[in-house]
Amino acid sequence: MATFLEMSEATALGLHAMVLIARSEDLVSAESLARTLSASQAHLSKVLKTLSDAKFLDSKRGPNGGYTLAQPASAISLLRIYEALQGSMRLDGCLFDKPICDRVHCFLGDLVEQVRGTVFEHLAKTTLAEASER
Repeated sequence: MATFLEMSEATALGLHAMVLIARSEDLVSAESLARTLSASQAHLSKVLKTLSDAKFLDSKRGPNGGYTLAQPASAISLLRIYEALQGSMRLDGCLFDKPICDRVHCFLGDLVEQVRGTVFEHLAKTTLAEASER
């Protein structure tokens, strides 16, 4: 699929959930996150499990359970969260998985590469602490 920015729903949910958790001083339940994000709790729980496995979140099970950050929000870049959920961000300038031209005469010029580079730089430079203050 031709896209400027590849971000799955799981990645978008994970980024938003991490910001909400960073804003809270208490445990945050998957149920309340799912309600706030209008998401399936089952789907969000899988995303939160991935983030826990990546050592971004600590979880407490049970009726009063939930999630808290496992690291200071100032130590976590948005790019690290993105990469934990989606893998490395693509930075090249082609919209296709397999380039169909030499890109020398691409009608978009270097627009795709610029957009991807700008997003990459923003995610790399922005900490979870900064994002949660917005």
